[in-house]
Amino acid sequence: MSERVGTARKREKSAEPPARTAEAYEPASDSALFVNAVEKAMRVLAAFDGRRRHLSLSEIATLARLDLSAAQRFTFTLAALDYLRKNERTRKYELSPRLLEFTSRYLESSDLVARATPFLHELALQTEEATNLTVLDGAEVVFVHRIVSRHVLVPAFMVGSRLPAYATAPGLAMLATLPGARVDAILAALPPVAHTRFTVTQPAAIQARLRTIRDKGYAHTREEYYLGDMSVAVAIAGADGAAAGAINVAVAKDRWRGAEDERRIAQLLQSAATAIGIIRDDAA
Repeated sequence: MSERVGTARKREKSAEPPARTAEAYEPASDSALFVNAVEKAMRVLAAFDGRRRHLSLSEIATLARLDLSAAQRFTFTLAALDYLRKNERTRKYELSPRLLEFTSRYLESSDLVARATPFLHELALQTEEATNLTVLDGAEVVFVHRIVSRHVLVPAFMVGSRLPAYATAPGLAMLATLPGARVDAILAALPPVAHTRFTVTQPAAIQARLRTIRDKGYAHTREEYYLGDMSVAVAIAGADGAAAGAINVAVAKDRWRGAEDERRIAQLLQSAATAIGIIRDDAA
């Protein structure tokens, strides 16, 4: 997404991406193979975000929905492994930089990121705008690579940031590759809400929009998550027909030249997405 410094005051909502809450780590299986302790550890880590950077033991217990004794054991273990750090003066915990190892390992092992990166750089040079690579994770898009233009400043958005798929161009581009029933299930999992006055929230209207995107071959959004943000996106085809990811170019409204930019950027993105090619499921 993009946002000029000069339009920052016009936002209808905070620039901080939505937090990945502890509820996101509810047990996914009733199988005997499911390790509840791992899920609880994930809930402890998920208690921290940009709004909750330093937490006491009792705060962690509340946010992770653990009793105080369990929270103490998990925080002690995570601190011993250097995934949490404790300030002995304040007795509060914070996330450790060691967690970034997982981000690094993901990026280094992703064939999609490796294939798309050169094309993102080329798109950034061709358009002089912000370019992004995203993947669909449930009802959200996750930024896995991002090149910020000199024309924009979005300190809150970085690799790992998440946004609702229905309110973003890359999200809509990827949703358009899915069957309608699966889209309905995704929208039910994260019921659409208005982030700006331009957000499309009615499921029927979103489904109609996806049909248009399938016909055009790209998605275009206008100020639907942030005011001042214009975006064009194209899905990258996966081996099963669903999108392996999406690439988009985001432009600040005061630099946007309407249909001319939409056509030009869509063509550049379509060429890049085709060149990136089909990503095998076992290699993505």
